[in-house]
This record gives sequence, structure tokens and C-alpha cells, in this order.
Amino acid sequence: MNWTVIYLPESEKDLKSFSGDQKAMILKAIGKVKQNPLPYTEGGYGKPLGNQNGRDLSGMLKIKLRGPGIRVVYRLIRTETEMVVVVIGARADDVVYDLAFERRKKYGL
Repeated sequence: MNWTVIYLPESEKDLKSFSGDQKAMILKAIGKVKQNPLPYTEGGYGKPLGNQNGRDLSGMLKIKLRGPGIRVVYRLIRTETEMVVVVIGARADDVVYDLAFERRKKYGL
């Protein structure tokens, strides 16, 4: 079953900031994960995030694109089978996780 993917306005801008090849890789990864975005502990593709360095991202998951060093952070809305993409960005110095934390607070995720 495919989950519905919803992008926050900021994550749409994140996606548009990447080059064509990188954007295609990101969309391909999201397309694969939306088939089973559950945590890997439940047989899915997502890696659960937690509380690190003062950022509580519990309940959020990530996708790692190792080659280009890109992370996609998302949250599942299980009652509606929706996958909300919170942030897409390079892993550089955990900036992607800082953005995820800020957007979580902003949108009440």
C-alpha cells in the first residue's frame, strides 16, 4: 500500500534547491519509501530519530541517501496513512536535524 506524501511548504523549497540529478534521486527514494515508510523495526524503510543534542525528534524518521549525503526527515500520520516530509537537506553539521526540530515546533508535528 502506498502512503500519501505531503510536503511542508519549506520542504518543497528544500527539494527545489537541489540539482536535477539530486532531485531525481530524492524523489526516487521517497517513492520507494512511501510504499512502506514504517520504521525498520516494523519492517519498513525509515530509521527512527530520537532526542539528541537538545532536539527532540522522537516519532520522526529519516531516509539516508549515502552517496550525496542527503537526509530526508519525515513523520507518519498513521491514522490517515500519510507521510509528511519535514525537511530535505545535506547532513552538514546536523543542520537538517535543526531544521526538522524547528519545523516540528512550527507545525505541531
